[in-house]
Amino acid sequence: MTIKVGDRLPAGTLSEYVEIATEACPVGPNQFQIDALTKGKKVVLFGLPGAFTPTCSAKHVPGYVAHYGELKAKGVDEIICMSVNDAFVMGAWARDQKTPGKVRMMGDGSAVYTKALGLELDLMARGMGVRCQRFSALVDDGVVKTLNIEAPGKFEVSDGQTMLKQLG
Repeated sequence: MTIKVGDRLPAGTLSEYVEIATEACPVGPNQFQIDALTKGKKVVLFGLPGAFTPTCSAKHVPGYVAHYGELKAKGVDEIICMSVNDAFVMGAWARDQKTPGKVRMMGDGSAVYTKALGLELDLMARGMGVRCQRFSALVDDGVVKTLNIEAPGKFEVSDGQTMLKQLG
């Protein structure tokens, strides 16, 4: 069943490649619980089919990077991009897209969390396996306040500009 507005995000884990070690996070892939990522915060979570893919790299991620300051000014504490890729690929993509300090690039390597959200996209016939549908959500303290799910092959409602408009 697909998540909907008013639902609490399901428990789960996303992984992030950390390049600079801190006391709390060593270098390399680190696991983060969704509950901890969203507790007491206003978070924009957006998902997309894959790192380094054309629309994702040319439009989706750059839109959130470009609107970072405006989203923060509207009260967003954090912006998280998730994709069915491993933390190493997401880390490389973060460097390529110049997201550090703006958008956290987090992997759901086996699509476990994507499936928990009910947002899986079967691209087996295209040789890409199970991926994440393109979506965006405003999550306030773990509860979905806004949810924008794209129709297959579309990029019209999950972009940074739409999220900015929805924040008022």
